Amino acid sequence: MKDAQAARLEDGPCGRARRGTRTLHYLSSKMSPLPPEVERRRRIVTRALPLSLIALVAFIVGAVAGAPGSPDKEAAKRFADAWERSEFAAMYAELNPASQRLIELNDFALAYRDAAMIATQRSLDTDSPSDETSRNGSTVVPVPVLVSTVAFGSVEDTVDLPFDEGGIAWNPSLAFPGLRSGEHLESQIELAPRAPILAADGTPLAEGPAEARAHPIGSSAIDVTGEVGTAEESDAEALARKGFAPDTPVGVSGLEEAFNARLAGKPGGSLMAVSEDGSGTRTIAEADPSPGAPVKTTIDPDLQESAVSALAGRVGGIALLDSRNGNVRALAGQAFSAPQPPGSTFKTITTTAALEKGVVSLNDEFEITDGVNVGGRFIENANGEYCGGSFREAFAESCNADFAPLGPKIGNDDLVETAERFGFNSPPTLYAPRIVAEVDPEESTIPTEIGDELDLGVSAIGQGEVLATPLQMASVAQTIANGGVREPTSIVANEKLRPEPKPVRVMSKKTADELTKLMIGVVTGGTGTAGAIAEAQVAGKTGTAELGPRPGEENSEHPQQRKDAWFAAFAPAEKAKLAIGVLLIEAEAAGGEVAAPAAAQVLSAGL
Repeated sequence: MKDAQAARLEDGPCGRARRGTRTLHYLSSKMSPLPPEVERRRRIVTRALPLSLIALVAFIVGAVAGAPGSPDKEAAKRFADAWERSEFAAMYAELNPASQRLIELNDFALAYRDAAMIATQRSLDTDSPSDETSRNGSTVVPVPVLVSTVAFGSVEDTVDLPFDEGGIAWNPSLAFPGLRSGEHLESQIELAPRAPILAADGTPLAEGPAEARAHPIGSSAIDVTGEVGTAEESDAEALARKGFAPDTPVGVSGLEEAFNARLAGKPGGSLMAVSEDGSGTRTIAEADPSPGAPVKTTIDPDLQESAVSALAGRVGGIALLDSRNGNVRALAGQAFSAPQPPGSTFKTITTTAALEKGVVSLNDEFEITDGVNVGGRFIENANGEYCGGSFREAFAESCNADFAPLGPKIGNDDLVETAERFGFNSPPTLYAPRIVAEVDPEESTIPTEIGDELDLGVSAIGQGEVLATPLQMASVAQTIANGGVREPTSIVANEKLRPEPKPVRVMSKKTADELTKLMIGVVTGGTGTAGAIAEAQVAGKTGTAELGPRPGEENSEHPQQRKDAWFAAFAPAEKAKLAIGVLLIEAEAAGGEVAAPAAAQVLSAGL
């Protein structure tokens, strides 16, 4: 009765199958002549048999899986995996003793590096080694290898690793797929046409082939574009991997260097296997070059010529920015390299921190004196002159006696944080971060831990370990002119090449307005009157950084100092259009005398 009920519950194909089996067992038990105990044992053995077979199969499979494989194939796999990672020491460890006696590790590694460089190798991938085989009496393990190159496309072939005496019997043809015994790798590079560098209005700043680059507006463009030439030896390997042989002309400075890959395009040519005796040459891979793409800048050709003219061949730099968006309009000389002490132009940053923290106001009064003691040292005013009065007057006359004590009052953290909001301790935002990282332009810097009261006082007047470029101080002027908002200083117009940083609120609009009034005072009646122009009101700040005694004056009681002359400004003071930073290194006079007139020349041309 139970069996019948079970059959009804298990209806369907599976149910019918089980019902049939159960019926067979039932009939067998009814018809068996064996005693009940014997029959029970027989049924137990019969039911256990399938489980035993399963266990036996599992044991056999496990034994096969756990059995050791071919030692040569495993060594080939280790060698191939290490090759992918360029771990040459691990590859070398798989060589047999005879091969290791013939070639040292350094030469072994050099063989693979040279092959990668010649092939302009971008990446290398290996597949699982095939089963070992016998060829000419030797054991060989084939390893599929795929190499992606910059100049020649992809190279895919099988490298046969020969084994003998417990390791790989190495020879130089194993350094690259496609080589045969007795062959080495060579290449013939064909350069693509180099693309032009353009001004904001489309005027070519640099054009023509790499071997004969031309500058249609004259040499003044070179300060922006940079030059094409032979790369430094330290850059040769990296450039060779990109398809540029050591003697190939490439960008070595300026935008030519920063955007060399874009301007040069993708080289092409032939990758060849050459027999050692020179009797035969085979082409392993070849590809046509791809032309470069232009780089359009934010440079104004007329302002660029004006900036170079104003620098007049002197050592230093000039940077001119659009006050509204931070775009670079002109760069002359060392505009964003060779940072120098910014001198009193840094007082714009000190004043920002002091006003924002409330340690000073425009109407504060100061003693008229020739200097001040800070941290146990007497800091005198420029040329030992007396100055003071209201803070407006102290700023206009750039009075060290009033600004040095502000450093300790502001404190290390607030002074450094303010400078960093202005862009100190960060790379200049000239182009996209990937390009900045590759070119690694110099930063304007301030120590994060300045030191004691004296160090803070010296830093507050732009001396000590504070360093800046003309581009940085032009950016400071742009920030003040823009109501306290610092914009990225992009030099490229191509959207994908521009810097990523967003505008930074450095100070309140109120503080920016107060600084503008202070900077107007510098030009109308202070140290920067030579920066005035007829076209508009200029707001500026002079700076004269002392670098130490002039040669031969070291032991003099009052030695003549080597000086850097600075001027940072913007114009018009209301609704500014242009911001500028000027530096003259080891100048013949103070910032107000030589740097301010240079700035005035450029601002006048721009307005």
